[in-house]
Amino acid sequence: MSFKDIKGQDQAIELLQSYIRQSRIAGGYLFAGPEGVGKNLAAKTLAKALNCQDDTFDPCDKCVSCLKIEKNQHPDVHFLDFAAEAIKIEEIRQLQKEINLKPYEGKFKVFLLNNAHNLTPDAGNALLKILEEPPKYSVIILVSAKPQLLFKTIISRCQMVKFYPLKIIQLKEILQKDYGLDHHLAHFLAYFSEGRLGSALKLKETDIIREKNRIVDEFCPRAAAGRLENLAVKNRDEARRILQILASWFRDTYLIKVGIPHSELINFDRRNELLTFMSRFSFVELDNIFGVISDSLLKLEQNVNVRLLLFNLKLSLGS
Repeated sequence: MSFKDIKGQDQAIELLQSYIRQSRIAGGYLFAGPEGVGKNLAAKTLAKALNCQDDTFDPCDKCVSCLKIEKNQHPDVHFLDFAAEAIKIEEIRQLQKEINLKPYEGKFKVFLLNNAHNLTPDAGNALLKILEEPPKYSVIILVSAKPQLLFKTIISRCQMVKFYPLKIIQLKEILQKDYGLDHHLAHFLAYFSEGRLGSALKLKETDIIREKNRIVDEFCPRAAAGRLENLAVKNRDEARRILQILASWFRDTYLIKVGIPHSELINFDRRNELLTFMSRFSFVELDNIFGVISDSLLKLEQNVNVRLLLFNLKLSLGS
């Protein structure tokens, strides 16, 4: 994977390549943007470009260095992924030990911290000290979908590189042309993922259409409504998916009620049902439903019983 393979992030890629061309490599970078838009992929590609034995502005993907980095086996490139867990000071102290050692076989030591916003205050202060005077042969790349949670002093020490979602039509075309998806699946994924290619590609590996139809049938007031027990919710991520699917359904209900073209619907495959479904709600009722779903998403981030949360949501929707 090289820079040219990263879709829809031309501005960010051009900026990174300009730093390499001009030999203006910063000690710290902050890759900021929504989940699933290519931040980690760009960070890994930057690590390749900085250590590529071909000495170009784009990794060759053929040399020993590029191949090792691709397989996460390069001794000078470290990938630290902190999904939902806090990044503690012990991890940053270990990073400090590693960063002060000269590269073993590469040109640069690269440290990629995914979900950097999970830094604890102590870990943030420790990282700040490293960023104040990093070794000239080292690069720290912070990756975050929530940069507002980082210390402002950390942000000020990093070169910010922003990543954005693709336009819906652009993502739909990519999914069809580059990944061979049919029109209906590409349409749903492009809209549901809100232009985030990485998120769309993860969803395409699942039976997402069947899943979203099952959830809509379960939660929304319909003659064919099922029972909550039919939904096997294992964790908060699955509950979040349910809430996002319901938000997409009621979003479509609202928009079709105001006369939006059907081609703009997320659930385009069920547009005829939406025409009937919309008549059951006033705009005020739909506003209230959006409020309930939004509150449920917020509560999901807290220590709540997931099944009870979904059960109460089901009652609120009248199903």
